[in-house]
Amino acid sequence: MNIIVAIKQVPDLVEGLEIDSSGKDLDREWLKFKLNEFDDHALEEALVLKEETGATVTAIALNADGIDKILFTAAAKGADRIISVTGDFGDVVSSHEAASALASVISQLDHDIVMTGVQAVDDRDGQLAVLLAHHLKMPHVSVVTGVKVNGSSATITKEYGGGMVAEFEAELPVVLGIQAASQTPRYVPVAKVRQIMRSASIEEIAAGGDSAGAGSSVSRFFKPESGGGAQMIEGSAADQAGKIVELLKEKGIK
Repeated sequence: MNIIVAIKQVPDLVEGLEIDSSGKDLDREWLKFKLNEFDDHALEEALVLKEETGATVTAIALNADGIDKILFTAAAKGADRIISVTGDFGDVVSSHEAASALASVISQLDHDIVMTGVQAVDDRDGQLAVLLAHHLKMPHVSVVTGVKVNGSSATITKEYGGGMVAEFEAELPVVLGIQAASQTPRYVPVAKVRQIMRSASIEEIAAGGDSAGAGSSVSRFFKPESGGGAQMIEGSAADQAGKIVELLKEKGIK
């Protein structure tokens, strides 16, 4: 069985984020990037299936500055093959453009399951898995929290709002948008990543397919306005309760 996991790098939100001069994007000069959290879960679920079934796992990503480290990290975690999809990609790639480029390469590879994260912090639609399924003409399930393979089919656990879950039976091949892996994504030390960098190689395959211009565009980035701050209420429980009632009355709440 062959599992392909589409991954991407996203801005590390722990870092300070600044808006660029255009007002429509982040200032990327000093941005630090990391593996998208949901893609990390997709990779972990693929590796769990590899351990259970002996599957081959391929990690694939659109070429970008710094993506080599992300791909080598995937290899250090256990991916058997790492591929960089080359093309004329800008700093911001829409889900439509990414799906078209990735599908043009995935369609050339043996694949039984295609996984990707259900969303990313820099997505505006979270539709990559859906769009990949469209381009690859394969069935699709998203918001997935568990996968079990049974021969030529898979039992897939999907999460709904309010804590509801459902199980689906899908014939392979299938595209899955992973919400959470069945276990916490494994940690890989930097030393192992550096070791993999010396021994593994990244394959480069040029993107094909049609140029996808659909999707949304950003009109303006802005920071949220800060509020007036919190008011700390001190005293006994009775005093605090009384002050809260007074404040609510001042606000016109009766």
